[in-house]
Amino acid sequence: MNKYSIGLDYGTASARGVLVDILSGESITTVAHPYADGVIDQSLPGEDAPLPADWALQNPANWLDALEEIIPALLAESGVSAQDVIGIGIDFTACTILPATMDGAPLCFIDKYRHHPHAWAKLWKHHAAQSQADKVNKLASETGESWLARYGGKISSEWFIPKALQVIEEAPEIFEAAETFVEGCDWVAWQLTGKLIRNTCAAGYKANWHKTSGFPSSEFLGALHPQLKNLYTEKFTSATFAPGTNIGGITSEWAEKLGLEVGTPVGAPIIDAHSATIGGGVSQPGTMFMIMGTSTCHMLMAEEEVLVEGISGVVEDGIVPGLFGYEAGQAGVGDIFGWFVENAVPPAYHLEADERGISLHTLLAEKASKQKPGESGLLALDWWNGNRSTLVDANEATAFGTRMIIEAFTQQKVAVQNIVAGGGLTKNEFLIQIYADITGREIAIAGEEQASALGAAILGAVAAGKKAGGYDSVQEAVSKMTPSPKRVFHPNKKNALIYEQIYAEYQRLYDYFGRGENNVMKTLRQLRKV
Repeated sequence: MNKYSIGLDYGTASARGVLVDILSGESITTVAHPYADGVIDQSLPGEDAPLPADWALQNPANWLDALEEIIPALLAESGVSAQDVIGIGIDFTACTILPATMDGAPLCFIDKYRHHPHAWAKLWKHHAAQSQADKVNKLASETGESWLARYGGKISSEWFIPKALQVIEEAPEIFEAAETFVEGCDWVAWQLTGKLIRNTCAAGYKANWHKTSGFPSSEFLGALHPQLKNLYTEKFTSATFAPGTNIGGITSEWAEKLGLEVGTPVGAPIIDAHSATIGGGVSQPGTMFMIMGTSTCHMLMAEEEVLVEGISGVVEDGIVPGLFGYEAGQAGVGDIFGWFVENAVPPAYHLEADERGISLHTLLAEKASKQKPGESGLLALDWWNGNRSTLVDANEATAFGTRMIIEAFTQQKVAVQNIVAGGGLTKNEFLIQIYADITGREIAIAGEEQASALGAAILGAVAAGKKAGGYDSVQEAVSKMTPSPKRVFHPNKKNALIYEQIYAEYQRLYDYFGRGENNVMKTLRQLRKV
């Protein structure tokens, strides 16, 4: 009898579940569920008072609704018996953090706090803690905090410490009432198993945890704010577990709600982008995974921890147990192409696309593919949305940015031998060929489009273990459960020689505008704020 695992993929606007055959990796059934309250960025549900700018919240009740909708539907549509579902994995956006009591109740579920915005879950893209992030970065830099270098010298307003500091400064009564702060993924796992744990992926990349040295010190946190001193020892306790570790079985209450067997193993969760790396077939050192969309996230694993300029983070057990997971990224990729199509395309091209019944993106890719490298005589920096890592042809500009990231790794002896790519932009074959030519590496297109959900299902199979019909390691599960690449792009040596010359000019511009020789971009941005 075949055995199956369930992958739960909690995104920004909806959740998705996939039922996967553990032997073949085939997705048997997929069910999506939009959140009833979506992204809460205007006003709290049922209230009229507007939220301040840059706020983004979610209702944890929507996450439970998704559970109760998705899993029974997966079983009903597939006809699979509950006895044959041997594990559950969870991926989630991060840092999506909520204040709760130690019995697992979010503060927004309690009448006393329901009307207070800080009692709700702060979604990953809640950017209202920027001033707090600035304070954290300033103090950490001044005091020489060693952990800061693991995050490229700067942490984001999206992360845990800035969000916690914002609660203290703006709503001390909520901070006091919160017995714990918990990532959305760990909270869902808590509901299912009755056990609160911290997964090493979110703890490491978003809460600054280190396997050897732990969290930032109480001395540093107390210097930020006296009430923050015991943040980790009082409000972020519980053991850490690597993604896919069996953290316990489903309780009888939730087994009855979902139609599953009591005790079905649940794997320690993982962040959605990192789950996509596993679902994309990458679990070994030397292969970079690129998630290419509005922005691009670069994931890489290695056997050693080194400090690499401008990375977003390096975490032991951050993606795959036993390896160091590195994350870097480009703030603008798909956004750049969208901006160009919207603002820089002549009317004649619009007319031609309409007459031929194709999109402007398709028309532009077709025309650009007829040009040789360098023929346009243009060079661009891919900094429309700022420069996330390491510090006119937008296609080439974004590929040059990826090469800069790759070289930052290789200069520190972190190997990048080949690349696997996933995400919406991989459908543009012309673009991927440019990336292959500029990076000088083969680029394989991941065989699974719903890579995050598959990655979660893989972790569910690992949580079950081989004795139950699953796998004892992530690497083994990936080798059995991920499909072959859809296509592999090989570098064109002739084009690569020309791009080598153009890349040298890109580096000059990068250094001139990005490494302090000319701070015109920062100056202009500061003037705009004034």
